[in-house]
Amino acid sequence: MKKKFLLPVFFAMLVLVGKAQNHTAANLPDSIFSGKQDRFHVQGIAIDQVNGFVYYSFTDKLIKTDLAGHLVGSVTGLVGHLGDLAFDAATGKIYGSLEFKNDAIGKGIRKKLGLKNSNKTAFYIAIFDGSRIVKPGMKADESNILRTVYLKEVVSDYEAEWKEGDKVIKHRFGCSGIDGVTLAPSVGDNKDAKKYLYVAHGIYGDTTRNDNNNQVILQYDISNWNELGRSLSQDNPHRSGPEKPLEKYFVKTGNTRYGIQNLAYDDYTGNFFAAVYNGTKAQFPNYNLFVIDGHKKPIEAKIKSGNKTMKVQTLSLLQAGLKDADSGIRGWYFKWGATGLFPLGNGLFYISHNKQTPDGRQETTLHKYQWKGNDKEAFVLVK
Repeated sequence: MKKKFLLPVFFAMLVLVGKAQNHTAANLPDSIFSGKQDRFHVQGIAIDQVNGFVYYSFTDKLIKTDLAGHLVGSVTGLVGHLGDLAFDAATGKIYGSLEFKNDAIGKGIRKKLGLKNSNKTAFYIAIFDGSRIVKPGMKADESNILRTVYLKEVVSDYEAEWKEGDKVIKHRFGCSGIDGVTLAPSVGDNKDAKKYLYVAHGIYGDTTRNDNNNQVILQYDISNWNELGRSLSQDNPHRSGPEKPLEKYFVKTGNTRYGIQNLAYDDYTGNFFAAVYNGTKAQFPNYNLFVIDGHKKPIEAKIKSGNKTMKVQTLSLLQAGLKDADSGIRGWYFKWGATGLFPLGNGLFYISHNKQTPDGRQETTLHKYQWKGNDKEAFVLVK
């Protein structure tokens, strides 16, 4: 009788130990394959190191796998653009940028989905409860795993327009919506235990204007977002969200295409990593990767957009990497990161290597990299 009793208890203890295991950066696999997905490429990644899960945004769905790449569950049915992801280890929540709009991106998504009606403009932070994603094909607007918070500030910048002579100019600061997201302490105060949500504007790469040469990053206090969050209704978008961000920061990087694609705060260095699609303005170096110095406090400066000059708070790029002599901008030419960049600790990162298969499907492999940050190399592949 004793053996029959002890055996189940022994296995139960193994399960509990397994659930409590924290997968450190060193013992995580060197690579993880997402599996073949559908027509939309990966936009962002997030890693739950305690429970051993990987989350991928594939534009119209969220995928959850284990560390061996086995599918655990998915959230599907989005008709907008789910972008970069951030993970809150304290709550198990996944934060993602979610766009509904009718520009080239929005129309392209709806065309691929075979939808003819237009999206109403709305920009949200999507908040997924990772513990509830337990099977494939869970519907985004039919379950209690997803809440959304409306970002009024972004909509205001996106919808702004003014006249310059006879020409109508749209989108303040070149705002195309949102993409990069991360959780981090206050800029310039790495000892601040409280984490805020940082959300980067998407920015059009228009080479004919000059107000889109900065990245725009909004800081939000999310402590009351449980009350602000609403279920997603894609046919009738809600407007529940903060009136304005806690702070609005600007970072001069030069021209990019659609702004910061992946924004990631790294506890190990105390800095913000920003991966972009490089711009095309000849007066800038057009790097792919920038690092924002999280140790330096914001500096007041003036920014002009349209016929207005505004006092703003600016952030500093890390004084490392390549330096453009004319603009003073620093950064790196690094091929990967715009479709997934996630710090693991001790200077290690997972970085997405996405590709399209011959049959038109999308996939990615996450590779482990070591941060170097010198004048020649940003990262080196861990082998």
